[in-house]
Amino acid sequence: MAGSHREQLIAEGPVLLSLNEEGVAHIRLNRPESANGLNVELLEALHDAVLTVHGDGRVRAVLITGEGKNFCAGGDVHTFLSKGAGLPDYIRVATRYLQQVASGLLRLNPPVVSAVQGFAAGGGGMGLVCSSDFVLAGESAKFLAGATRVAMVPDAGVSVTLVQLVGMRRAMEILMLNPVIPAREAQEIGLITRVVADDQLAQEAMALASQLAAGAPAALAHTKRLLWSGVGQGVEAVMHEENNTQAILSGMADAREGLAAVIDKRSPRFTGR
Repeated sequence: MAGSHREQLIAEGPVLLSLNEEGVAHIRLNRPESANGLNVELLEALHDAVLTVHGDGRVRAVLITGEGKNFCAGGDVHTFLSKGAGLPDYIRVATRYLQQVASGLLRLNPPVVSAVQGFAAGGGGMGLVCSSDFVLAGESAKFLAGATRVAMVPDAGVSVTLVQLVGMRRAMEILMLNPVIPAREAQEIGLITRVVADDQLAQEAMALASQLAAGAPAALAHTKRLLWSGVGQGVEAVMHEENNTQAILSGMADAREGLAAVIDKRSPRFTGR
């Protein structure tokens, strides 16, 4: 079967990376027990995987998936809350890695496909979705921004990329009201590319990545660069401000209350402090 042979480039850890004979690099988020929630260890590993892909001339397309029931549930709220007064420093490091990942995906020559099952939430889930060139979702998938829900702000450049994808008014609604967006609606508003049957997601996503891998590499790379060029400049400009703001807000009591409320499955009680 074409593409059946895989070279394991990163065989263990919170992020796995393989390359098949068609030139599809498969990046797999590998913390299923935590809904692939992002901590510094996973983000560092994801950054390493993106750099590995960037430096491998055999790669013709990239596929990003999450192990388990969810693509990525955003930041690991349990880890964040456990940092206490040290949370701003931890957030500063985590956000920096996430920014480098998002920027790296936008700048990669090979096209990037993400396949979403379960939830894509927070800076991790939405950040990866908004930084991908193509996004397929299972019909039961859901999308949630979630940052302001825990008294923080969007990161991974989402404050720019999301606006480009869905428009200012819809982005304002998504980022400030935090609706849970079903897959079909996500397609209708332009957040994702296509909805497929849940049990066909892996197959359809690999088929799309393989189709892209069979295309003319230079033509696809330059087309991608032309489409993202203006957006990419805006992303780079805003990421520094996102990082600083995130670190400041994560030191406030409201952020700790928001994280605790998510864990306790209750409504937060924000005080503005």
